[in-house]
Amino acid sequence: MNPYFYVFLISMLPFVELRGAIPYGFIMGLNPVVIFIVAVAGNMVPVPLILIFLEDIERYFRRWRRIARLMDYIFNRTYEKANKKMRRWEYLALISFVAVPLPGTGAWTGALVAYLFKIDVKKATLMVFAGVLIAGVIVTTLLYYGASIFK
Repeated sequence: MNPYFYVFLISMLPFVELRGAIPYGFIMGLNPVVIFIVAVAGNMVPVPLILIFLEDIERYFRRWRRIARLMDYIFNRTYEKANKKMRRWEYLALISFVAVPLPGTGAWTGALVAYLFKIDVKKATLMVFAGVLIAGVIVTTLLYYGASIFK
């Protein structure tokens, strides 16, 4: 299989996203520019799907009490984590939340935050995309220059 395909697939995974896909591409010795483009594209694939279908998925899974409680926990935790920032900074907060390449941030969580705050799907997709681009630049730059130090 083409290693860029793996970069694409890895970047679609929750929690891993492009923060794991870009280092994988570097380890495989792939072209950094192509890694960046493929990882950003893969990271964005789930975002509109999450934003469009999360309400239906939530309604379906809430039929089971245990799953409903788990969803309440995840949604409440995410809402509490983002509430003050979102109320004050709105769109900039969502972009920066997605852009920071740390655990618990990223496109999946950003889409969840946008859903919880009822942000329009098109606006949310653009904001998450901006954050993903920034995160991709940060991770790629750190790896590119970090790897050159050890050569």
